[in-house]
Amino acid sequence: MNQPSHGSPFVDWPSGEHLVLASQSPRRAELLRLAGLTFEVCPPGDVEAGLAARLAATGVLPGDYARALARAKAADVAVHLPGRLVLGADTIVVVDGDILEKPQDEADAARLLARLSGRRHTVITAIALCRSTTRNTSEGGGVDLVLDLCAAESTAVEFLPLGAGAIARYIATGEPLDKAGAYGIQGYGALMVRRVEGCYFNVMGLPLARLGLLLGQALAGDRKETP
Repeated sequence: MNQPSHGSPFVDWPSGEHLVLASQSPRRAELLRLAGLTFEVCPPGDVEAGLAARLAATGVLPGDYARALARAKAADVAVHLPGRLVLGADTIVVVDGDILEKPQDEADAARLLARLSGRRHTVITAIALCRSTTRNTSEGGGVDLVLDLCAAESTAVEFLPLGAGAIARYIATGEPLDKAGAYGIQGYGALMVRRVEGCYFNVMGLPLARLGLLLGQALAGDRKETP
């Protein structure tokens, strides 16, 4: 695990509290550091692909889809680190009601970018906070989730029209290949974006204001689901 960073003036951390980021995303780690949050990194296991396929087959709403994936990532790490507060997240792009994940290859990235060209779409990032505890051996042992909070943020993004040449050059940078919707707003993709309505950090992959509220709930002992 990575060593903890410094603390945030906007989150009142109890002594001995630890936040774990259940993600390998350098952008999410960068945003946590930007906000001054103390955290460690512990990626989840292979929980995403199978669950995503099952959810897609049920026709679940995009917000619920992102929530389920964020929670699965957080819970997977939490059960292996009893007592730690674990943050999971999942970002999707939605257009015409369809969920756009990371492109499978360069051809898929070109298809996704052409579809978003000159149009508005919605970016949804779900965040989940989980904590587990070790069950008393007299109760059969094992691990229980004692905290399970989840929230989702939506941001509207409008693209400029994109020509085939620009799309090809953008894909050649490699930036689109590991990002939902095949673009990164914080990089070369910034020049494609005409307008953003809502949380900018949400488009990067972590809605910081919403996260601060959810952390406040978790640290206050609130275990209720958040809209």
